[in-house]
Amino acid sequence: MIIFEDVHFAYDQIYPALRGVSLQIDDGESIAVMGTNGAGKTTLIKHMNGLLRPDQGRVIVNGVDAREKSVAELSRTVGLVWQNPDHQLFLDTVEKEIMFGLRNLGYTADEAEERCHRTLTQLGLEHLAERSPFALSGGERKRVALASVLATEPDVLALDEPTIGQDAGQKERLAKMLREMNYEGKTVIVVTHDIEFAVDHFSRTIAMAAGIIIADGPTHDVLSNDLVLEACSLTPPQMTVTARALHQVFPEIPQRLTHLDELEDIILKIVGGEG
Repeated sequence: MIIFEDVHFAYDQIYPALRGVSLQIDDGESIAVMGTNGAGKTTLIKHMNGLLRPDQGRVIVNGVDAREKSVAELSRTVGLVWQNPDHQLFLDTVEKEIMFGLRNLGYTADEAEERCHRTLTQLGLEHLAERSPFALSGGERKRVALASVLATEPDVLALDEPTIGQDAGQKERLAKMLREMNYEGKTVIVVTHDIEFAVDHFSRTIAMAAGIIIADGPTHDVLSNDLVLEACSLTPPQMTVTARALHQVFPEIPQRLTHLDELEDIILKIVGGEG
């Protein structure tokens, strides 16, 4: 469990990024964090593993004030994948990059190698094991950075804009892996501007603007709310746009649908089929 208690943070003690954020993240949740650039999203997740410390308030990770733990200690619980992989990668092969964190956490050479190869296979990177991360495409480097964190199997995985630079197949592979982690009881938190990715794969959404949380609840409710979408500079999900158009012809269809199966059930009832 991660708890934010009235957290304030300003860069250089001048530029406010979080303004009294309070929230609770329970074990095993799947959460999308959305908002405009500068809303405080990345600042929020960096507080979860101690990369940033509150100017005021507290962040509690598994019952312990994060200020009492080092970044290395917190990283065993909260794995963070940065938006720019070049800030995270530094070794000369993909395999060494994955192995580094595992060996630092005390895994034997055999255990580290097994975890490394399993994670590379899951992310479709096994053929790149001996390549330099810096000779790869931006999307491939993002997956290597993700693999370096996933291999350590943290209880909480926080990812900053993981779908940027990924094609549809790569996004689906990522979503499948995140679902599997969630089914195993892991907490998954994703900062994203990809509204369709959030709608399809995350049950809870936290919307932020100007360093505060403006909405927090079921993704269906948050991302079909026009006021929230406007504040976050987001366009409505495609299914919501479709539902609103159909509502003009069939008033029985709600205007705030976000999933295809919901729309299908209602249409079947309208035409006399079985919902």
